[in-house]
Amino acid sequence: MAKSKFTKTVKTNVVAKEVPMTNEVNPAISTLESEGVALATMWKAMVLAEAKRFSDFTKAEGFDTRLGKLMQELKAEGGERISGDRLKACGIHTIDKRRRAEALWFVENEVACREFIKASKKGFTSLSALQKAMAISAKKDLPIADEVSDEPVADEVSEKAKSDVGPTITKEVVFDHLLKVCKANKINLLDLAEMLMSYDEVTIEEEAAKAA
Repeated sequence: MAKSKFTKTVKTNVVAKEVPMTNEVNPAISTLESEGVALATMWKAMVLAEAKRFSDFTKAEGFDTRLGKLMQELKAEGGERISGDRLKACGIHTIDKRRRAEALWFVENEVACREFIKASKKGFTSLSALQKAMAISAKKDLPIADEVSDEPVADEVSEKAKSDVGPTITKEVVFDHLLKVCKANKINLLDLAEMLMSYDEVTIEEEAAKAA
């Protein structure tokens, strides 16, 4: 006889329990990080573009080289200062004053500038950056002159100023001697002006911190 086979079906009701997420990502943080990555990518492209423009502007027929040569010719016409009327006549009065000065500086120091650019590993994005880097390099490599022609220095300047203008040293006297010191030591006035502005900003911040 054939044996009967019985199959038992057992139904089980399993209730799925929700497991809380322990590694959820805050949408706000994710958005900020994504924005940061996007900005970093944009910045890299901007720096590369600026470096490319700088290279083009400082070529033999580039904007800054041509501007500097024009400024050099205009300067040769009438001494150190180029009149505003002459700038207008040549149509370059609308170009930023600092850009004109930097272009002139570049042409007047073209050989040294090109050698410095060539020796640089990272390159430059503007004449301002090049000028600053060269000034820092010059301070490291060259000693500051101990004497300024026959002009008095330090205490001697102070005593002379007192005898000339009285007990108070005027800003005009300080400026006059500052110019002589800068010329004697080949210090760029634009660099010095930036340093003075930076010092003034730091002083203001310090005063604000004390007041707080």
